[in-house]
Amino acid sequence: MSLIRQIWALLLFTLFLALLGSVSVNLLSSRSYMQTQLQIKNSDNATALALALSQQHGDRVLIDLLLAAQFDTGAYREIRFDPADGSAPFVRVGELAARKAPQWFVRLVAIDPEPGVAQVSDGWRALGKVQVTSSVAFAYDDLWRGSLQAALALAAVGLLAGLVGTVGVMRIRGPLAEAVDQAHALVDGRFVTVPEPQVPELRSLTQAMNAMVARLKTTFDAQALQVDHLRRQAHFDVLTSLSNRSHFLGEFEAALHREDGFEECGLVLLRVRDLDGINRQVGHAVGDRALSTIAETLRLYSERVHGCLVGRLNGSDFALCLPVGGVALETAQALAAALHALLPGLEPSLAVSFGALEVRHETPLAKALGAADEALARAEARGAYAIELCVQEEGLGVGRGQHAWRKGLGDALAQGRSRLVDFPLIDAAGALVHIECPLRLQLQPEGPFEVAARWLPLALRARLTAEVDARAVQLALEAIARDGRPRCVNLSPASLADSAFAPRLRALASAAPRAASALWLEVAEPAAVERFAQVQELVAQLHQRGVRVGLEHVGARLTQIEHLFEAGLDFVKLDISVTRGVANDAARANFVRGSVELLHGLSIQVFAEGVNDADDARALWACGVDGITGPWASAQAGDAT
Repeated sequence: MSLIRQIWALLLFTLFLALLGSVSVNLLSSRSYMQTQLQIKNSDNATALALALSQQHGDRVLIDLLLAAQFDTGAYREIRFDPADGSAPFVRVGELAARKAPQWFVRLVAIDPEPGVAQVSDGWRALGKVQVTSSVAFAYDDLWRGSLQAALALAAVGLLAGLVGTVGVMRIRGPLAEAVDQAHALVDGRFVTVPEPQVPELRSLTQAMNAMVARLKTTFDAQALQVDHLRRQAHFDVLTSLSNRSHFLGEFEAALHREDGFEECGLVLLRVRDLDGINRQVGHAVGDRALSTIAETLRLYSERVHGCLVGRLNGSDFALCLPVGGVALETAQALAAALHALLPGLEPSLAVSFGALEVRHETPLAKALGAADEALARAEARGAYAIELCVQEEGLGVGRGQHAWRKGLGDALAQGRSRLVDFPLIDAAGALVHIECPLRLQLQPEGPFEVAARWLPLALRARLTAEVDARAVQLALEAIARDGRPRCVNLSPASLADSAFAPRLRALASAAPRAASALWLEVAEPAAVERFAQVQELVAQLHQRGVRVGLEHVGARLTQIEHLFEAGLDFVKLDISVTRGVANDAARANFVRGSVELLHGLSIQVFAEGVNDADDARALWACGVDGITGPWASAQAGDAT
């Protein structure tokens, strides 16, 4: 029961006891008073009657007539005369019934006054003794009427007291509600102070809460600059400050179709080769520096040529729109030369590829992007810093590239040309925690099952990641249903952008509740940084079905995940860039140990990815990780079987 309800219950109970006690005391006092008055009346009536009887000089007939007349004309319960000579007494008995008082009330407050007694004499001669008892019916009626009046008066007082109590409770309830709202605001990242109430105890509570809010607000004042970043985040990429995909495509399409747009223009697409692999191998910091270097190079070029549009289309892709035609190839060559001189200094394996396209006014946006994407794909196939200019339909062809890729992926999914492969994740005792299950697709009916590195960029461009991920989850649930072993499937961050994706996974889990309890899902660390709300929604929906949700490839950006404790994550997997070489790097071991302690404090399990060395495995166990995956773990699981 809530505190307010307890106060209400206590108030009502106290008022009830006070009302009951007051009515009872009033009733008993009135009963005692009436009984005393009746006793006095009985005594007075007996004395007066004895005096009247003394005037009859002992004539028994006259005495009996007088007694009968007195009984008939008065309100008596009993009149009795006992003659002194021992003859038969005169007795008249009769009780009037109460007219207003109910019988239960009569029985509850029984009134039994002492009868009045007086001696009857004729001079010095004793004639007898008379005893008079008055009727109490009228006393019951008066007592009942008085009790009702007292109860109504006390009820009115109680109602007034209740109103006063209500005001008092509201004075308490208001500040308490404000304190609760203030706490909820803190959870939401809002800093709210409330006025101090008049109640001393609540004033102390409010002062403490306001002081805490002030300290927290001071701590987070540095984040005030993010208000301006919200505007930039709507149109610009956070890392590079270039236009994001939607903003760039909107500007590019407008330039292609509006009357004052470009008559002819050039489009150059640039892609960092194997950015995900570079992030895994050398860390996100190097990848981010490479992306920033590329962005700065593109920005400097666009500043020299008025009217250029530049943007970052996704993690590894950039685009440059030139305001004039005929210079796309030349521009791509210049950029390639500049980046070839800069990127190897950050990491020798860093390289880019270019796709160039000449575009005429009113060219459909999808057709232009498809043609440029085809040229970029050919350049990637040729190697580092290669450049391809799309001048005619080849291969997948201008305007057919994205459609062909979508069809190939769609056919692979529809025709069941997909399968999961198994990699174990084990704990310190060598027991299986779950099986990691990456998806492989057969893009051609007679071709090999390709790893995600081959088809995931195509799925991203074709916006089929949600379909691919849903298929992987379905295959995992079917496999769990067959052998009962827990399995983990990784999801593309792009799938989270689909508002129907999380409900779709929940429906799959609901259709197989037993298998869902052994299903693990993971998304890459950047998803939790860039799509925190979607990750939180995914966790909320799938936890209801027993599915565990976590992050993979976790590294230096872990501390950037806002409100990590609110996400509801079950586990994280430390990236290979964090775990590799931990046995021989004390600083890295300290980072892993600190991360494990932080995450364990939030009840989040911690696993290590890509472990390929027994010494690293032992060091990771010493750091407190809950499980390990990678070549070393696969070898251990193979030895165990």
